[in-house]
Amino acid sequence: MSSAVVTRFAPSPTGYLHIGGARTALFNWLYARHFDGRMLLRIEDTDRERSTQGAIDAILDGMRWLGLDWDGDVVYQFARAERHREVAENLLVAGHAYHCYATPEELAAMRETARAEGRPIRYDGRWRDRDSSDAPAGVKPVIRLRAPIDGETVVEDGVQGRVTWQNRDLDDLVLLRSDGNPTYMLAVVVDDHDMGVTQVIRGDDHLTNAARQGQIYQALGWDVPAMAHIPLIHGSDGAKLSKRHGALGVDAYRDLGYLPAALRNYLVRLGWSHGDQEVFSTAEMVGAFDLKSIGRSPARFDFAKLENLNGLYIRTSEDAALVDAIETIVPALGPEHALTAPIGPDLRAKLIAAMPGLKERAKTLVELIDSAYYLYAPRPLALDEKAKGLLGNDARARLAAVLPTLEILSDWSATTTEAAVRHFAEGAGLKLGQIAQPLRAALTGRTTSPPLFDVMAVLGREESLARLRDQAQSA
Repeated sequence: MSSAVVTRFAPSPTGYLHIGGARTALFNWLYARHFDGRMLLRIEDTDRERSTQGAIDAILDGMRWLGLDWDGDVVYQFARAERHREVAENLLVAGHAYHCYATPEELAAMRETARAEGRPIRYDGRWRDRDSSDAPAGVKPVIRLRAPIDGETVVEDGVQGRVTWQNRDLDDLVLLRSDGNPTYMLAVVVDDHDMGVTQVIRGDDHLTNAARQGQIYQALGWDVPAMAHIPLIHGSDGAKLSKRHGALGVDAYRDLGYLPAALRNYLVRLGWSHGDQEVFSTAEMVGAFDLKSIGRSPARFDFAKLENLNGLYIRTSEDAALVDAIETIVPALGPEHALTAPIGPDLRAKLIAAMPGLKERAKTLVELIDSAYYLYAPRPLALDEKAKGLLGNDARARLAAVLPTLEILSDWSATTTEAAVRHFAEGAGLKLGQIAQPLRAALTGRTTSPPLFDVMAVLGREESLARLRDQAQSA
């Protein structure tokens, strides 16, 4: 297969780019890149009441943040409505479609009868062979596809295998509404054909749509793209994915402190596998991705796995890149947060210097920001409850006692401060921890932090001494 491969991601702009949509976009992107092909982006905004510009912006922003680019301009489905109408009219002229004058009341009665008799709800074809001269006055018709009644419709699916529908079970779907607007079914077929799409990859909730759209392709005499319907994502308990499971927008994952590369890596493993490999660079994903390794069972979303993977990506990221990533999510922390953007040069330098110690424990950027609290917190430092408990009168007295030893240091580094504190502890008959723990609490406001003497080196002489004096004087 060559560069003739064309995929598309076609979201409806009725909300954020949710996690399932992001995975669909990723699979389409990987498939196109694997074959040196093209991935197109189409916004399916035919539902005018529910489509919003805010949702369109969120989708485009989410795609860019995830690192999923697309080829060419964004296509807006509603802008092509005239072309969709033209195709419906052509089908009408060719005898592959017909005007249906069934009233809303008739359709409602049809549904009720089917329910009462325990039959599937389908249009009964009452206008399929009637002449338009029988049309009731004042009723604007829809245009319906004259679907085949006998035989079967088959989809050779790249994930689901061969799927067959009896044509008697598929009714004559509406192509053009009575107000002249095209339906989703027609618009998708026309757009995929006109955009040269060769491979459709989407959720398996569209599987029946594939049969119906296949009938439209057949009526038009157009080639049907290859189809691949991927199972949906479920929660860790096997239930349909909801917000409590992680059915959030991509923007929410960004604000929660996940790295785009980690989220991409996690999403590619939701339903697709490549041996036992769990961690993939982008190049490895592109090189290995195929349809035959997508499972047929729903994937399960597991926050713990995502967190662990994100922690791995944080630990292997460049220190300066992590500071940049932190800066992008600071606005999401809220105006009351002590860290604000933009991050000034002095704090940036401190964050970069401290990052090797900070990133070892953090699983998200939010945790990273929290553990870096001591670098940006205003004086006097607010202590958490554990730090307050540690800094009793005896501990504060020890802080006051060690200060002169530290104040005479002119060369301030992790090595010199450690030597000075150890010398003080030995002279005072203390274990190192008896002075190190109060020092940590006074300098960071917490009882856990990166190595104490690294903290002192990053904070620098003047800031470290000022914080120690603040707490020693509180005795």
